[in-house]
Amino acid sequence: MSARKSERLLNVVICLLVARTYVTKERIREVVEGYAGQTDDAFEKMFERDKDELRDLGIPIEMGTIDKFFSDEVGYRIRRDVFELPEVHLEPDEAAVLGVAARVWQHAGLSEATTSAVLKLKAAGIQTDQSALSAIEPHVGASEPAFDPLWSAVVARQAVRFQHVRSGASEPTNRTLEPWGIVSWHGRWYVVGRDRDRQATRMFRMSRIGGDVRTIGEPAAFTVPVGTDLRSLVTELAPPRPTSEAKVRARTGSCVSLRRRANAIEPYEDGWDLLHVPYADSSVLAEEIASYGPDAVVEGPGDVLDGVLWRLRTVAG
Repeated sequence: MSARKSERLLNVVICLLVARTYVTKERIREVVEGYAGQTDDAFEKMFERDKDELRDLGIPIEMGTIDKFFSDEVGYRIRRDVFELPEVHLEPDEAAVLGVAARVWQHAGLSEATTSAVLKLKAAGIQTDQSALSAIEPHVGASEPAFDPLWSAVVARQAVRFQHVRSGASEPTNRTLEPWGIVSWHGRWYVVGRDRDRQATRMFRMSRIGGDVRTIGEPAAFTVPVGTDLRSLVTELAPPRPTSEAKVRARTGSCVSLRRRANAIEPYEDGWDLLHVPYADSSVLAEEIASYGPDAVVEGPGDVLDGVLWRLRTVAG
């Protein structure tokens, strides 16, 4: 997917996520970079394709009336409470979004267009909630090479084959998957779908996928089962309930996902807080903490600290 299309899809998500009311198609056309300059017919086709693609990735775009007294004026929105995951085993999960938004926002060049979209909504008199942007908070983690081919396969409904290293294993295994969607969970990317080898629904972390992701068969080779709710699947496939707790220093205003899950937050020193973060898998927590770079420092326990240091050294080369 081109950077221009990624930017346009991102701004559709931003526009519909921060608006407190339904946004008309005409207003979306004015606000979102990439729609301007298109003929009416070209815009209609482009917008419909963009909506379908975002919905295919699991982003819940709703349609409703702008004014309850005038049902013929319709608009679109993304409800934040639906966009985010509900609690997973009583743990408030951070922004398990589907699709493109958090990934493409990691590219600094898109920040200007994002700000422009929000400002245009305000200028049009549409109330916005910019705190909703925390639902797609970017991280500094390394890009996942598997993301782009898996994303393309999700959109094309084409099966893929790749090598995956299971947690605790040393050797990869070949997996064949019908990818239904892409999920961000605890700041890491996962692909969810039907595992042909196991004949069951599975979720694979992209950072554990090695080598090339190869498409097999033809596009449109499968359909996602009717009624499939990827957010519910993530809840079912998520790791077990946390049994340990780590102490993590976090800069004020950063590490939103860690803060939301923290059992307690204590003032530490100027510009820092001490978070008591529950976890079940030290390697998963270490990977998430490392993605925040200098904004998060582990105080303990040692296995989490060792995991963070190892990942930072690996990224540093």
